[in-house]
Amino acid sequence: MSLLQQTSWRIIDQSSHGYQFNGLQSFAMDDTLCASVGKGESVATARTWVHHQTIVLGIQDTKLPYLQHGVNLLESHGYRVIVRNSGGLAVVLDEGVLNISLIFHETEKGIDINRGYDTMLELIRKMLQGYQVDIEAREIVGSYCPGSYDLSINGQKFAGISQRRLRNGVAVQIYLGVTGSGSQRAEVIKEFYEAALKGEQTKFVYPTIKPETMASLAELIDKDITVQTVLLHLLQTLKNESQSIFASQLTEGEMELFEQNYMRVLERNRKAFD
Repeated sequence: MSLLQQTSWRIIDQSSHGYQFNGLQSFAMDDTLCASVGKGESVATARTWVHHQTIVLGIQDTKLPYLQHGVNLLESHGYRVIVRNSGGLAVVLDEGVLNISLIFHETEKGIDINRGYDTMLELIRKMLQGYQVDIEAREIVGSYCPGSYDLSINGQKFAGISQRRLRNGVAVQIYLGVTGSGSQRAEVIKEFYEAALKGEQTKFVYPTIKPETMASLAELIDKDITVQTVLLHLLQTLKNESQSIFASQLTEGEMELFEQNYMRVLERNRKAFD
C-alpha cells in the first residue's frame, strides 16, 4: 500500500509566513513533527513552507577551503546562509520555491530509504498529472545538490528530495522550483562554489554547476503556474488519498519541543560556521 494512503492527513501550511520566517525554524519544525508523529501523538503530517532569499548549505559544504569567501559572496547578493541537518549540498530557497515535508511514523517493519523517496515521487507525479508531463527521477549531472532522486522534465531538474529520520519519525522533504528562473538560481550556486573552492582540489568532489540543467515548473510546463496553484494540487491529491485532511498548528506540547529544537538547531548552525 502507498504511504500516501492515510486515514487522515494533518496539514501545516507555512508557505505565506514571509521574510521573517527563518529556514532554521523549518528544521526545528520537522524535528518536532518527527517526534510527535513517531510517538503516535500526531497522524501523518504534510507541512508546506517557503523561505525568502535563503541559501541552505549541506554539512559537506562547510568543509570548503574558502567557505567564508563563498558565504560573503552570497550575502552580498542579499541571501541568508544556513546549514541544514539532513544530507545533500547547497540549494536556493526563495519565494518561487515551494518546500513540502511529509512526516510518517516509522512502522515496525520500517520505511526503507527508497520507499520514502518513491512516496514523494508518487505524490509529485499525482499532483502534476493534469499537465501531462513525464517526470523522471535520476541524477541530473550539472545541477546543484545532485542525487539519484533529482526530479526532471526533458532532462532539466526542477526539484530535489532529502530525508531526515528521528525518534521513529521519517520526514521526506522536497524543494520544488515553481516560478522564476532555474538557471539563475543555479548560477548563484555556481558562483558560490567558485568563490569557496578557488580552483583548489579537495578530497570531496563538489558539483560543477551547469545552469542550463535546471528550470522551474513555470519554465517547463505552464508559465501561469504559481506556488498557490501547486499548493492546491497538493491538498487535492492528499484529499484523494485519504478519508480526510485537516489544517492544524502545533499543539502546546509540540510548541515547547519546537523551542528546544530551535535552540539546538541555532547552536548546531553556529558551530558549523566556526
